[in-house]
Formats: sequence, C-alpha cells, structure tokens
Amino acid sequence: MSMTVEKKGAVQNGIKRAVFAGLAIILQILMIYFIYFRLETRLTWIANIITILAVLLVLYIYGRHETASVKMPWLIIISAFPILGVFLYLMVGLNKGTKDMRNRYKALDDALLPLLPANDAELQRLSAKNIGVANQSRYIRDYAKYPVYNNTDVVFYGDGADGFKAQLEELKKAEQFIFMEYHAIEDGRSFEPLHAILKEKAASGVDVRLFYDYVGSMGFIGNSFITKMEKDGIKCRVFNPMNPVLNFFVNNRDHRKITVIDGKVGFTGGYNLADEYFHVTEPYGHWLDTGIRLEGDAVKSLTVAFLENWNAIRDDDSDDKDYSKFLPDVPYEAKEKGYVQPYADSPLDDEHVGENVYMNVLRNAKKYAWFITPYLIITEEMNSAFAMAAKSGVDVRVITPGIPDKKIIYSVTRSYYAGLARNGVRIFEYTPGFCHAKQSVSDDEVATCGTINLDFRSLYHHFENGAFMYDYQAVRDMKCMFDETFTKCREVTEEYRTGRSRFLRIKQLILRLFAPLM
Repeated sequence: MSMTVEKKGAVQNGIKRAVFAGLAIILQILMIYFIYFRLETRLTWIANIITILAVLLVLYIYGRHETASVKMPWLIIISAFPILGVFLYLMVGLNKGTKDMRNRYKALDDALLPLLPANDAELQRLSAKNIGVANQSRYIRDYAKYPVYNNTDVVFYGDGADGFKAQLEELKKAEQFIFMEYHAIEDGRSFEPLHAILKEKAASGVDVRLFYDYVGSMGFIGNSFITKMEKDGIKCRVFNPMNPVLNFFVNNRDHRKITVIDGKVGFTGGYNLADEYFHVTEPYGHWLDTGIRLEGDAVKSLTVAFLENWNAIRDDDSDDKDYSKFLPDVPYEAKEKGYVQPYADSPLDDEHVGENVYMNVLRNAKKYAWFITPYLIITEEMNSAFAMAAKSGVDVRVITPGIPDKKIIYSVTRSYYAGLARNGVRIFEYTPGFCHAKQSVSDDEVATCGTINLDFRSLYHHFENGAFMYDYQAVRDMKCMFDETFTKCREVTEEYRTGRSRFLRIKQLILRLFAPLM
C-alpha cells in the first residue's frame, strides 16, 4: 500500500526537522570551534586553558567505573581534537542527560518502584529450586528494582506477526486502559487495524495512551501523527524530540516495546509497530522477530516501566497523580508455576542491567547458551564472558543477520566474529534475511526476551526492557525456535576462525575502536 500525500508530507517534514536540528547542532559546534581558533591566535593562554580542561576530562574518563572498550575511543578523540572531542563527549559519551532530567527520573522511580511487590517469598522458593537462577533474580530485584513473580503465564511468539495478531485480539477486550510504548511506529497497513481498535476503545471511555521515540519513528511518521491520534481520543506523546540546540540528552533514545491492557495482560519483545516487522514489506529479506505475552501479576512491572517514561519526558504535560489505579491486584491463578521477571534498564544510572543479565546467563550456563541479536558490538567484559563459557565446555552460539539493515554496523558486527570463534563460540548468520529478535536461552531452563540488543546502543545508551524467565514452556518453545532457526543459517565459525586478510583486519580494528560511538 502506497502512502498518501499527507503521510508522505508528514514524514518528510519530520525528517527535515531532524536534519535541520542535526545541522544546527553541528553549526553550533563548528562556530565554537572557529571562535576558539580565532581567539587562540590572539590569546595563547586560551589554548593552555583548553589543553588543561581536555587533560582533566581525560583523567575524569579514565577514572570512571566503565569498561576500557568505552573509555579508549574518547581518550583518543579528546587527546587529538580537544574542543570537538569535549563537545562530542558531552553529547554522546557522557550518557547521563541533564541534571534536571536525572532528577526527574529519580523522583518518578522513587514514587513508582516501591509500588511493586517485594515478593521475598517467591525469591526464597526460587532459591530452593535453583540457587544460580535465584542469584540472577536477586540481582535484577536489588539493582533494577523489579521483583520476580511466580503467578504469571507466559506465551512465546516465534514470529512478530503472530505476537501482533495476539495483541490485537487482547486490545479488543480492554475496559480500563491501554498503554503502548514503542521505539518506532509507522502509520501504514499494519497500523490500520490497531488504530481502529484504539479509536473505538478511546470513544468508549478507555484511557488509551500511545508513546513513541522521535528518532526511531521519524522515517515513518511526522508531527501530524500526534494531532491525528488526539483527534481520535488517543493520548499521544513523543520521546525526546530533536531540537536545533545543543542537547546533552539527544543520544539517549527510548528503545522499549511495551503493551499493557488493564494491568491484566502485557506484551513485549523485539518488534515495533511498522510494516516491515510483520512481513507486509520486506526491505531486508525475511524479517525474524519474536515476542512474549504475559498474563498475571508480572504485568505490573511492564506498567511501571511504561509510566516511568510517559511521565518523565516532558515537564509541560500533566503527570499522573495516582499510579495505584494502574496497578490493580487482579485475581489470577497461573496455569504454570514458572518464574518470570520483567525489568527495565535506564542509561541515566551506572548499572548496566541488560549487559549484566546476559553475562549472568553465560556464567550460569551448564550445557548451552544461545543468543540471537541484530547487532553484535560488545565490551571486552562481555567478550570474555562468551569466551569463558565456551572454553568451559558450554555450547555457546550467536545468530546474527545474513542481510544487514545498516552496512557499517554490519561490518562492526562481523569484526567480533574472529575473536569469539577462536575461543570456541559458534557464529551463525540468518540467510533468509534480517533477524531483529533479541533473546537468549540456556539449558532448557532460563531465557530472556525483550528489546536489548548485544550492542553499545542498547547496553549503554538506550532506555530498554526485557524479561527473564525460568521453568516455563515458553523457554522450551524458545529453544525449539532456535533449533529451527539454525537450519536456516549459515555457520561462519570456521571461516572467521582461520584467518582474515591484513586489509580487513586493519579496517575492522578501526571500526572496533569507534564502535562505542555508533
């Protein structure tokens, strides 16, 4: 289905605004750079001050509690180009937003997270069954503040289209509220039936909220999308719009994918609300994506993750005053007695929850640990975790795309193959197209599914969410999905283990050096 003139105009205006904002920011940096050099020729002491400031910033970065993989590129850039490096670091590397934004999120988290149950009894029962899994859950509870639940059913969808179809059916049942938060939304064919349901529910008095990331959606929709939604009674907000001024929060994007219906049912996974995720269009071959459906107590955690970003992003909108009405104690008796722990990750703190959960999966694995990710750009710590698991005899495998959506990022992804392969990790490329799923499974017992890629953007810069699962049929279904997917992949382990050309090595070294900036 072709886009209407209005839709094309809206998207083009959104892209133009983003381009204009980007150019304006670059011009501001260049202007400061130009002024500095003009003054430097007249006032040599300015150059000395800038040099001292650059040295102090280098020392600050060196002393931060971060991996060397993140520090090294900044140390090189700031040393070589002090003024430019300082501004790039403030915009991209500092990764903490403004003080006001951090305070705003802290105040919201202080109000929201205590509303979740502690579930100490559930954690104790889990400890009695599997202490290693319980330690993972304890970490998520203590450092991400999201508890583990034992009264929730989980359904796994090995195809994003199946998950979206299930979502539509559940949305039709909504009576109180609908919360939807996605990195990318496209006003296309797939969105039409969803829009019709949301419009109908809003007209019937349901509190319908739609939230999307500005950068993630700017190739799909423009500002007129909000007007269209609000005309139909759908409350709509956009995360962190780009503005033509220096913005030290611009690098932090909302990558979460959450749907909550009445606090009873929730969905999350890798897919956004756009045609390419559901095979309506296939710009990169067959699109492989996955998701899960939660029903029961654990939906509360998805609700809290949504309310955090919805209320945080703009101080000129009315915040919710009563969060408890969105966290009802719904009578429910789960059919399965597994353990599930939805969690969210924020770039505004020093705890890299998404990365640590993945590394704990590797550390606790006894037989196998399999991962699928669209991008593979990892720290030395995670690289070591993969290597140590494989060297210990664990069957460690990673599936990446066979057809890339971003060629430079794809080259960086492939630059990690050789080191992993030499240490026993098996690498597979999904030949039918692009795999966008973000998940892992281990030992037929534990699994993760959510929005968190194995790359610096997801692990360090974006607002993300995921779910850790233990002892569910969904875990075993996920394992079957991996088994089937391997048959559609080309294993490239030996190809990368045995050697690369000298030119390719140099190219990959350069790309790897600046991987944290991508």
